Amino acid sequence: MTGTAVPSPDASADGVAGPSPGRGGRAVPDPVRADPVRVGTGRPAQRRGVVARAGRDLRYLIGGLPLGVVAFVVAIAGFAAGVSTIVVWIGLPILLFTLRAARGLATVERRSTEAVLGRPLPPHHYREPTGRGLRRMLRSLAEPQSWRDLLHAVVGFPLRLTCFIVAVVWTAVALGSTLYVTWQWALPYDAEFSGLYGVVAGQASRLIDVAITTAGGIVLLLLLPVVLRVLVIARAAVARGLLTNQSAALRARTTQLAASRRAAVAAEAQTLRRLERDIHDGPQQRLVRLTMDLEAVTRRLDDDPDRARSLVAEALEQSREALTELRALSRGIAPPILADRGLGPALAAAAARCPVEVSLDVDLPADGRLPGEVENAAYFVVTESLTNVAKHSAASHCAVTVRLDGERVLVQVLDDGVGGAHLGKGHGLAGLADRLSAVDGMLDVDSPPGGPTVLTADIPLVGDEGE
Repeated sequence: MTGTAVPSPDASADGVAGPSPGRGGRAVPDPVRADPVRVGTGRPAQRRGVVARAGRDLRYLIGGLPLGVVAFVVAIAGFAAGVSTIVVWIGLPILLFTLRAARGLATVERRSTEAVLGRPLPPHHYREPTGRGLRRMLRSLAEPQSWRDLLHAVVGFPLRLTCFIVAVVWTAVALGSTLYVTWQWALPYDAEFSGLYGVVAGQASRLIDVAITTAGGIVLLLLLPVVLRVLVIARAAVARGLLTNQSAALRARTTQLAASRRAAVAAEAQTLRRLERDIHDGPQQRLVRLTMDLEAVTRRLDDDPDRARSLVAEALEQSREALTELRALSRGIAPPILADRGLGPALAAAAARCPVEVSLDVDLPADGRLPGEVENAAYFVVTESLTNVAKHSAASHCAVTVRLDGERVLVQVLDDGVGGAHLGKGHGLAGLADRLSAVDGMLDVDSPPGGPTVLTADIPLVGDEGE
C-alpha cells in the first residue's frame, strides 16, 4: 500500500531530520545524518586554535622582556636614588615618581596578562591619599599596592628573562630541527662533523641524521604549545600574586557601599526635610487661606452675596497658586515628563524654566531609555545646578552637556558666573554629591574665584536592561 510520505515530528523546517529521542527522553544524534557543516572541520579548527594560542603566548613571552627591563631599571634606579637622598627631602618626590611609574607598568602587565589568559585577573585597589602637601606625599608612600607593584618589577625581571630565553630557544630549535632537511646541505659533512647520529652512534649517515633530527624537531614542535602555556601560567601567577589584592579591593568596595548607603539615607532625609519645609511655606499656607475663605463664604452667602462672590474669586486664585506650587515641587522630585518621555525632554523643560539663558546639548541614544535611577540622578544634578546658578552665580549664560561615554553618563554644567562654589559640608553641592554617591556616581567642581564654574557628574549605568 502506497501513500504520501509524512515528515517525522523531529524533522526541522529545512527538511533535515533532528535528533531522535532516546532512553529517558534524551536526544540521541542520528549517526546517518551528520551535520554537514561540522564533518571534517573539527580537527582543523582545533589545530588552528592551538596555533593561534601558541602565537599569542609567544608574543606575550617575547614582549615581556623589554617591559621587564624598563620596569627593573626604573625600580632599582628610582628606589636607590630615592632612599639615598631622602635625608635631604629630594628622595621623597623621587620615590613617589618611582612608585607612580611602577603603577603604570603594572597596569600594562595586568592588561597583557588578561589578554593572553582570556579572562580578567582578580581586582586590585589603590588607597586614595588624603590631605595636602607633605602629609599627602607621606600617605602616598604608605600605599601598600604601589610597593607590591615595585616588588613585581624587581621579582618579575628574572622570571621574564627566563621565560624569554626558554620560549625563544625552544621555538628556534623546534623549527630548525623540523626544517633540518631544507638547510642541512649547507653544513660541512665529513669525518670531523657527522651530525647528531654520527656523534651518538659513531657512524656517519646523512639520511639517518636528517631523519632523527627532523623527528626530534617534530616532537619539540608538538610540545611547544604546552611549554609556552606553562611559561605563561608561571608569569601570570606572579602577576596574580603581586599585582592583585582582592581582599583589599573587597574591603574598599564594602566601605564604599556603606558610605553610599549612608549618603543615600542622608540625601533622602534632606530631601524630605526640604520638601516638608517647602510644602509648609507654600501650598500649606495657601490651603489654610483657602479654608478660611471658604468658611467666610459660607457665613456670607445669605446676608452679603457680593462679598461672598469676591471671596470665592480669591479662593479660586489661592487654589490655582497652590496647584502651581505643588506642580513645581513635583517637578523637583520626579516630573511626569521624565517618566513618560525620558531625560532629554525633561532637561529641555527644566532649562526653559531657568531664568538664566541655558544652552542644552544632550547626546543620548534616541531609541532607548537609560535606567530610571540614572535618569533621576542626572535630572537632579541639572535641576539643582540650574537652581544654584540662578540664585548664587550672577551668571548670564549656562551650558548643560549630557552625553553617554561607554558605560557611564557624563553631565557637565558650565556657567560664566562669579565662581567660588565648593563641596564643603553644609553647602548644597555637598548634598548633591551625597545624592550621586547613592548610585556610585562622582561629582567634581572646578570653580575658581571669578569663574567660570564647571560642575561635572560621572554616573555609571547601573541596573540597565542589558545586564
